Amino acid sequence: MRKFLVPLVVVAAVSSARAADPVPAPPDAVTFARHVAPLVFANCTACHRPGEVAPFTLTTYADTKKKAKTMLRSMQDKQMPPWHPEPGHGEFRDERRLTAAQIALFEKWVETGMAEGDAAKTPALPKFPEGWRIGTPDLIVKMDKPFAVPAAGPDLYQNFVIPLDLKEDKWVTAVEFRSTAPATVHHVLYHLDDSGRARAADAKTPEPGFPGIGFRQTGTLGGWAVGGTPAKLPDGLALPLKKGSDLVLQTHFHPSGKAESETLTVGIYFADKAPPRLLSGIQLPPVFGLFSGVTIPAGKADYTVTDSFTLPVDVELVGVGAHAHYLGKSMTAVATLPDKTERKLFQIKDWDFNWQGQYFYKEFVKLPKGTVIRASVTWDNSAANPRNPSSPPVDVKWGESTGDEMGAISFRAVTPVEADTPTLRGATRRHAGETYAKLRLQGKDVEWKRLGVDPTDVLRQLPIGPKK
Repeated sequence: MRKFLVPLVVVAAVSSARAADPVPAPPDAVTFARHVAPLVFANCTACHRPGEVAPFTLTTYADTKKKAKTMLRSMQDKQMPPWHPEPGHGEFRDERRLTAAQIALFEKWVETGMAEGDAAKTPALPKFPEGWRIGTPDLIVKMDKPFAVPAAGPDLYQNFVIPLDLKEDKWVTAVEFRSTAPATVHHVLYHLDDSGRARAADAKTPEPGFPGIGFRQTGTLGGWAVGGTPAKLPDGLALPLKKGSDLVLQTHFHPSGKAESETLTVGIYFADKAPPRLLSGIQLPPVFGLFSGVTIPAGKADYTVTDSFTLPVDVELVGVGAHAHYLGKSMTAVATLPDKTERKLFQIKDWDFNWQGQYFYKEFVKLPKGTVIRASVTWDNSAANPRNPSSPPVDVKWGESTGDEMGAISFRAVTPVEADTPTLRGATRRHAGETYAKLRLQGKDVEWKRLGVDPTDVLRQLPIGPKK
């Protein structure tokens, strides 16, 4: 199954002060040039500028004054800048969160008439990277012909095969892509294949790539989901890329209402040397809840799936992220150490499908052998959920389309002793197999046919066999 590993993305950072800091009174006279421009340019303009994803620009006094009241509401509601992890549930690098003092400053500017001040003292706009966000890639590859995305219809899953023609093994620290039809792209997973299976499947179809969601890759470079921002892995960490591998871009399209043409271009960033330790994934529940019997009744406001995993060796958590669709409501993860002390690892109280970040811890979280990590994912399928795509609500099952649901919290981890990495990986595979076995013992099974997935490709990755 394609989502065992955590996507190689992380939300960018700007402000890191704590919401609990004392709130100093704003100055008597607040102006755009002296007070507001630095705040906006540092926290908003990276996305709110020409050619970026935000719906309006914030590069001038006139831009900001026009949208000021909308901006203030978004700041007060903690919707902008988009940073969803709750304070006190993990210390993350590049935290993007306005302080209470910054919000109070902007509020006073709005309430006192939004004065510009001395325009000559307005700071210059930051120099943002042009083109590739994290610098010039070491390798740039592109689809050889465009794929037609229809104006309407069901979600599409298409796997585009791009030969890399590498003559030696490489280590990858980041992947970035450019899309010609970004409004249609929900996520892209960067699979690797050195078996020739992807090329063979591609050759059987007249259009670029081949359809489906059950492709059996031989490696992965992570992926991207809507709202994510590319970033390099920290502390010399990297993912393996074997020579002779093809890149397989498993792309989830959601038709935008008009016919579009997609030609993906991908930039790959190589590490200078092999990493000191190898990354592993810990996902709760496994496979984004595929084996958890997710069936959310219409009207249910707090449908919850919980899962736990006991660490078989000492582990250091590198980063964390979460995933769900429109009904996602909240996610929480807590570690209980062998001495019974608890450590809060991660929480999102108000999930937003449009902002799916991955977060690196400021300091790797050291957890000893025997620690139990517990995670819960809650969905809201009530009419009161403003993000519910169905009105009135309907029963929703696990599935890949945006109208279906799934959910999990995913950790990236390393072991202090590299020899323990196989033990950790084996334990996560067994946990997934045990979760599926529990589902079967309850007299249930995954609706493989409805999902259009060959169970053999999924279950061969677990220490169990496919259902006979």
